Amino acid sequence: MITNDLKISDIDTYISTFPAHVQETLEHLRQTIREAAPEAAEKINYGIPTFTLHGNLVHFAAYKTHFGFYPSPSGIKAFKEQLSGFETAKGTVKFPIDQPLPFDLITQIVRFRVGENLEKAKLK
Repeated sequence: MITNDLKISDIDTYISTFPAHVQETLEHLRQTIREAAPEAAEKINYGIPTFTLHGNLVHFAAYKTHFGFYPSPSGIKAFKEQLSGFETAKGTVKFPIDQPLPFDLITQIVRFRVGENLEKAKLK
């Protein structure tokens, strides 16, 4: 698990700080996002893995009891019904760490966010 004195500079390093079973899920989540947004770039932002495409696209993280997924408030709002079984906040979804992640739903949300960011980029 991450310690405060460890400087995380890339997603591989971030993932490597977790136990093997958490690493496996984080890698699957990363690959799911990558496949849904192949043009997006990866970086660490706010200390957590981030995908960017004409701005922030989505972030993800692992914690003691859950995986955090951050698709912006619009991503939460657009999939409110499908996310109703999970704890959500303004731009956050908490997926329990002891349950399988809904990778198909995550793919849909990421694709939605790609569309949003591409549309915003056109308007600039």
